[in-house]
This record gives sequence, structure tokens and C-alpha cells, in this order.
Amino acid sequence: MTHTPAEKTSLTVLGLGAMGTALARTWLAAGHSLTVWNRTPSRAAALGEEGAAVAGSVSDAVAANRLVVACLLDDASIGEALAGVGLAGKDLVNLTTSTPAEARTRAAWAHERGARYLDGGIMAVPPMIGVPEAAGYVFYSGSRELFEQHRETLGVPAGTRYVGEDAAFAALHDVALLSAMYGMFAGVSHAFALIRDEDIDPVTFAPLLADWLVAMAPSVHQTAEHLRTGDYTQGVVSHLGMQVAGIPTFLSTAEEQKVSPELVSPFFELMRRRLAEASGDESLTGVVDLLRR
Repeated sequence: MTHTPAEKTSLTVLGLGAMGTALARTWLAAGHSLTVWNRTPSRAAALGEEGAAVAGSVSDAVAANRLVVACLLDDASIGEALAGVGLAGKDLVNLTTSTPAEARTRAAWAHERGARYLDGGIMAVPPMIGVPEAAGYVFYSGSRELFEQHRETLGVPAGTRYVGEDAAFAALHDVALLSAMYGMFAGVSHAFALIRDEDIDPVTFAPLLADWLVAMAPSVHQTAEHLRTGDYTQGVVSHLGMQVAGIPTFLSTAEEQKVSPELVSPFFELMRRRLAEASGDESLTGVVDLLRR
């Protein structure tokens, strides 16, 4: 008996910027029948030569397939591109960067038009798409039924992580992780500024900094456990009181090195505020509560 592989899902991709093109090319390479549309038609030409069907209008692109993946500039672009386009019976997967509130609103907008909806947050840059060893992935939230039906297809360009029925959760996970990244970048910038005018090779310093950040990363698990239990003192080694006592050293060092403390001072101020109203024996977790006020 000859084994016949399962038929691959055909789909439409709206938006052919760097990310949209990377997604489209990966689906094409995997053997999926693909229809593409871009506001600037010339960007679709190369994909047309590679086997994609190039739609002349967004309406034609949406009509071509049940599964429609949008990867446009922003949430407003989704509304503009799909205004007046029939979505009844369609499965709309929105990989356009948006806020949680925008995702919830867009989900309701899609449902009013008879479509099932998934929101996505891409944790990768275009060169990571279609490269499994790069470990990129996409957060998905919204219709679980829709996600499960298309899980295999959605997993072709990058890994998939479903984070809940609430359409906002993919965007929220995305922005939360990226916000932590920018906080790390701020600390890295301050560290390099401190050594910038000294006879210290930044290339030699870099692995020390990277290794230290890796060593500190597991502290997020303690923070999570403290938030879950409400006990901010459990297992604490470097408590809040001790860390606040060290702040003058960091600020004085910045002054001596002629480095602005503007990247670190806001966090130090939060630490001091927390100490003024809580136990010095707790961790830094209480800063989370200050930020929520």
C-alpha cells in the first residue's frame, strides 16, 4: 500500500514586510499552497516567482482560502486593509504587533463579522523564521479550537505556544517578555558606560557581563513563587534592606565615572519606597506591587 501524506492546508498571507515575507517563504518551502497580498504589489513579485498566487486585491486574497494570516504594520492597518472585506467563515490569525486591548477589540471585531480569531505575538526576528534551531516561537491566544485545528500549519515557520482563550494574552506575553529585555538592555548600557573611559576592553568585559546575567536569570522563578504565595521573604538571600544599603555605592560609582544614573535611579527609588513601607527581610518582589498602583 502506498502511503499518501496528509494534504497541506492552503492559506493566505496579508502583508509582505520582512516578517510577512519570511513567514510566506517558509510555508511555500514546506509545500503549502499560498496566496499573498501586499499593499505595495511589487513586494509580492518575488513570491509569485517562487510559486505563490499573488492576489490583485485584499478581497481576492481573503476569498482564496479559509485560513488567513495577517502580518501588517499595526492594528489600524488591519482595520483599513479589511474594511468591507467579507470574513464570514474565515479563520483569521493576526500576527500584527498590537496591545492587549487592541487584540481584544480586534477579536470582537472579527467575531462580529463571522470569523474565528487568533492573536499572535512573534518571539523571533525574520532570520529566525523557518530555522528550528533558532528556537523562535509565536504566542497564540483566542479560539483554542482554531489553534488546535491549524496547530501543525502554524508551527511550520516557528514554534507555537498557546497561552489562553483571552485574545489579549499573546500580546501581553509578547510585550511582557520584550519589556524585560529592554530592562536588561538598560542595565547592559549602564555597565558598559561605567567602563567606557577606562583601560578595559569591552570585548573582554562582555563575556563576564553575559555570564553574570545568565547566573542572575533564575531569580525570576523566586519572584514568581513569591507572587503566587504572597510571602516575599521565603528563601531570600540578598534581602531588600541590604540591597538598599548598597545603593549609595552604585550612585557614587556612576558619579565618579561621569556616567548618568538615569537608567538605574528609577529602580533604586522604587526599592527605597518599598523598604519604607515593608520588611527589609523581603526580596525585591514588592516593587511589582508598587508598579501596579
